[in-house]
Amino acid sequence: MTTALLRTADELHARARTGRRAVVMTMGALHEGHATLIRAARGIAGGDGEVVVTVFVNPLQFGAGEDLDRYPRTLEADLKVAEQAGADVVFAPSVEEVYPGGEPQVRISAGPMGERLEGASRPGHFDGMLTVVAKLLHLTRPDVALYGQKDAQQLALIRRMVRDLNFGVEIVAVPTVREADGLALSSRNRYLSASERHTALALSQALFAGRDRHAAQEALRARAREVPSTRARAEALSALGESRAAADAAAVAKASPGAAAAVRAAARLVLDEAARFTPPLELDYLALVDPSDFTDIDDDFTGEAVLAVAARVGSTRLIDNLPLTFGNLGAAS
Repeated sequence: MTTALLRTADELHARARTGRRAVVMTMGALHEGHATLIRAARGIAGGDGEVVVTVFVNPLQFGAGEDLDRYPRTLEADLKVAEQAGADVVFAPSVEEVYPGGEPQVRISAGPMGERLEGASRPGHFDGMLTVVAKLLHLTRPDVALYGQKDAQQLALIRRMVRDLNFGVEIVAVPTVREADGLALSSRNRYLSASERHTALALSQALFAGRDRHAAQEALRARAREVPSTRARAEALSALGESRAAADAAAVAKASPGAAAAVRAAARLVLDEAARFTPPLELDYLALVDPSDFTDIDDDFTGEAVLAVAARVGSTRLIDNLPLTFGNLGAAS
């Protein structure tokens, strides 16, 4: 199969459509993370559907001093990656095609969620991102669009926009792809020197430390639910030395039912250590949030959460996150 390179929406609209169209939006510099998205899109579209990969470096989502001019543009290589992963079309419009009247005066507002975390660090970023996503959804007219979990706040905002503004498209999240050492794949990783990459590993290591602490805390909560309910059972377990462990588990679970503070603390230890590396990791934020609105969760929170981190290593800014579930929602109380 040869992947078609199209530059205008008219060319794309002229293609015959028989099955579902699945779209993967990128800014180019494609890597294995993008290829994973494209393969997932191919699976959703099926043999009779169509996979479209957009390649567009959107100027609206780069703030002052950010790397718009530096951002890698590798269209020829991107075509090869897209083709190998199963794309039918690479849609690579010009800025004039996407914004024919110049910078749009009417834009999508990301609202309160867009002002938190990434939005606080990069004012206006999410307004620009949502504006171009809305434009590309109109230009490509997909049935389904796929986005990576690595950009968790972006994903949450796209879901919200699609719901709030009644876009007729299904949004599918694809898990983060990591390199063998744990570093989340990113087009910006190519900027890192060997020593900077070593420091950058602290982002994923901090998340893993938080995840491990979360798993231990959830195990304690589960163990606490198994505390024997009868004196005879307690005495029998005491002979095996288990009642003390059960009591300890109950005490810990009662003291910190959601373990949010413990998760944050475990991740922060790793990041604090990396701040002393050469070169140092400069932390932007570490947050444990509710993915519905990206506000911090409390220690009594139950449900889905996101542990998110952003930091700068040298001149490169990186982000990463892990989803976590607090509380055994199916367990009896």
